[in-house]
Amino acid sequence: MKVVVIGGTGLIGSQVVARLGEHGHEAVPASPNTGVNTMTGEGLAEVLRGASVVVDVSNSPSFADDTVKEFFRVSTSNLLKAEAEAGIGHHVALSVVGTDRLQGSGYFQAKQAQEDMIKDSGIAYSIVHATQFFEFAKSLADSATEGDTVTVAPIKIQPIFSGDVAAAVGRTAVGAPLNGTVEVAGPDVFRLEDFIRKGLAVREDTRTVVTDPNGLYWGAALQESDLLPGSDARIAETHFDEWAAGQR
Repeated sequence: MKVVVIGGTGLIGSQVVARLGEHGHEAVPASPNTGVNTMTGEGLAEVLRGASVVVDVSNSPSFADDTVKEFFRVSTSNLLKAEAEAGIGHHVALSVVGTDRLQGSGYFQAKQAQEDMIKDSGIAYSIVHATQFFEFAKSLADSATEGDTVTVAPIKIQPIFSGDVAAAVGRTAVGAPLNGTVEVAGPDVFRLEDFIRKGLAVREDTRTVVTDPNGLYWGAALQESDLLPGSDARIAETHFDEWAAGQR
């Protein structure tokens, strides 16, 4: 089948394209780099022609509240409109475990709004909720750094390898629409501070990581288990230490 991958040149999207191609599908990466812009609508009608499935793994270029909200509102609206006109039978979106619990953050408000638009679109859909990627430990640290100190809340996290996320998205794309949400997570649960320390160590980054009960996660206050998936989540195979060994 022809599958159009919005954000198909990024970290997750490029892997989704590769995996689908390996399984004999026509996977088409769509991003501004390939002449498709969901913010303006440029190239959407052309790239969707003949497609059966659209996978949206795109992300906002900025996490500033106003920018990210505008990105997901406009991008998702344009994409769903073009899909309806093209007769797309399955819309797959990548989102985040705990989105509904993280509404103190502008980013997660935007992701929730995106999910709501998809559910209300009338197009058959599947939403994949993933935990935080191994590769994003540095970004998490950067968002909570002052000077040389990273301050995070004393909470738990169950991060996942980006390749396992891509595999889950690809499997979902070629399956029947769920008209619901599936969660995917890595096999190991960490304290957030330990995960960030490990992630920084991979990069030989010597910042100090400390905890603070008042620490925020992308602007949201959290309970200890807010970032963890439910008991029915699909658990990926790649362990963090295995991935980290391959980065050195």
